[in-house]
Amino acid sequence: MTITLDIALEVEAELARRASAHGRAMEAYAAGLLEDAVRRPSEGLTNTEKRQREGRKSLVEVCAMVRGLTEDVDFSRNPSTGRPVDLS
Repeated sequence: MTITLDIALEVEAELARRASAHGRAMEAYAAGLLEDAVRRPSEGLTNTEKRQREGRKSLVEVCAMVRGLTEDVDFSRNPSTGRPVDLS
């Protein structure tokens, strides 16, 4: 597969320097970096970032999606018990 990237000249120069230090062609070195990034485990990611990668949502995220949908619903209750209460 061939990928064309537009990178800043200073980034290209640093990439060339590091590739040279490893005795590799710049293209091969860059391809190796990309492969390592894809294979690297998700260490250092927060739980939220891990869930986002996996397509899962936390309870807070799910509740945030429905926040405001019930603003027109009255959840209050009648404090009357509906029957006489003898407190003597």
